[in-house]
Amino acid sequence: MTFEGWILILGFVGILLALTKPVGLWLFALYEGRRTPIHAVLGPVETGFYKLSGIDPKQEQGWRRYALHMIVFNAVLMALTYAVLRLQGVLPGNPQGLAGLSPHLAFNTAISFTANTNWQSYAGESTMSNFSQMFGLTIHNFLSAATGIALAFALFRGFARRSSATIGNFWADMTRVTLYVLLPICVVVTIFYIASGVPQTLAGTVDITTLEGLKQTLTLGPVASQEAIKMLGTNGGGFFNANSAHPFENPTALVNLVQMLSIFLIGFGLTWTFGKAVGNTRQGWAILSAMLVLFLAGVTVTYWQEAAGNPILHSIGVAGGNMEGKEVRFGIAASALFSVVTTAASCGAVNAMHDSFTALGGMIPLLNMQLGEVVIGGVGAGIYGFLLFAILAVFVAGLMVGRTPEYVGKKIESREVKLAVLAIAILPLVILGFTALSAVLPDGLAGPLNKGPHGFSEILYAFTSAVGNNGSAFAGLTANTPYYNGLLGVAMWLGRFFIIVPMLAIAGGLAAKKYTPESSGSFPTTGALWVGLLVGIILIVGGLTFLPSLALGPIADHLAMISGKTF
Repeated sequence: MTFEGWILILGFVGILLALTKPVGLWLFALYEGRRTPIHAVLGPVETGFYKLSGIDPKQEQGWRRYALHMIVFNAVLMALTYAVLRLQGVLPGNPQGLAGLSPHLAFNTAISFTANTNWQSYAGESTMSNFSQMFGLTIHNFLSAATGIALAFALFRGFARRSSATIGNFWADMTRVTLYVLLPICVVVTIFYIASGVPQTLAGTVDITTLEGLKQTLTLGPVASQEAIKMLGTNGGGFFNANSAHPFENPTALVNLVQMLSIFLIGFGLTWTFGKAVGNTRQGWAILSAMLVLFLAGVTVTYWQEAAGNPILHSIGVAGGNMEGKEVRFGIAASALFSVVTTAASCGAVNAMHDSFTALGGMIPLLNMQLGEVVIGGVGAGIYGFLLFAILAVFVAGLMVGRTPEYVGKKIESREVKLAVLAIAILPLVILGFTALSAVLPDGLAGPLNKGPHGFSEILYAFTSAVGNNGSAFAGLTANTPYYNGLLGVAMWLGRFFIIVPMLAIAGGLAAKKYTPESSGSFPTTGALWVGLLVGIILIVGGLTFLPSLALGPIADHLAMISGKTF
């Protein structure tokens, strides 16, 4: 580890902390439906959308209607994307003449981008046309991110409102977030990326002559615009197969820093928005403090292990840190930081290959996802997932002080606890169940390219990434098969929507409750004790996935040997 590496990490956190309140204030204005400085320009566009679609933004919805509209909207978008991908060969914007995707790959990809996972069982530059990239995928990058933030707003209203039957209007929330947050930031960032050397063109390829005098064909396309929303919306799907390790997606150290800042920017701001919404910004800072404890612990372990290097190489006289799978232009510190950032959020973009990390260095990205990706988390999804853990934490605190638990003025009763447990339980049940199944079935065992424990880790990482809506991978898994495309697609859908519906039910129940003022017997939810309890609950619940997965490997290996199929 180096002094410069720690300056990068601490400077990164410092910049985000400085931006937390300004971003939170902007999001809070949209949460309340107030005007922002850019409403003068984009306000008529918003009004036009409502008129064309027949939507009254002032007509609010109960949680059931909010959930129904959200699910139907995403299902229709998924079907549209599936059709675009299957018909790619006959659609315009295909200068390379690429054929349509197979049914199972189109199914997997359509669900993946709908669920804000952006898992890719394909190489983008040789599989997707420009039209598919822009119309089929980038649209989802905006709308799946906007959906997540809208859902966070709905839960905030559940905590903030009193005796209310509604939690907002899904269409208004999503439209405002897209127009006034995602779109303007992406325009600015896209211009910066273009100025930094990221391509933005409708051309398919360009032929060049290398320094050695050889001819080479380079794939181009509208990369900069997709890259901007890929990071800001914590989507993660790369235009190229190498993702943000590719020099056309991430050419310089400064671009790399901006990409990492983009991943966390909205997640940081939403913590402040929550505190402002419930009338106590200290609540938001307490949540952010717990997130940062987990984040900095993960960065420390990953950076330490990658900088220490591979002991096997050291034993034969090869000194230095682990540079396998990393880009020289970034180095170990920036690669380790990026890996923790992208898995602490539900982003999944990579600037280094996680499959090449050391054992403990690769464990942290895996653990981040198995904690529910609430360590900052994805746009919206991180904060509403974190608040589910907060509900469990106040329940435990209520047991300790011997009274009905309360959180930000709302009594947390059995209904909320049961729904929170139901939402959180999806993660370990699907990850462990699908991993165990794939570790013994022939179609599952055909996927890993590595043998032994690392091969098992490739399967485990894939389903952890899918259920957590992350999208990164231990790239040694051959996933473009009917088995993995199908099962990973189901895992992504369950991991996204089977958490959202119980969460919205909690929001609706809380909104209908009266305000309960704090008393001398209330458990404090803003101090160091509360932060420690939150961290402990997250680690304990995350352990329900992580610890059994350690035992699954030897069991699966034994069963596979009995059946004659080994890793």
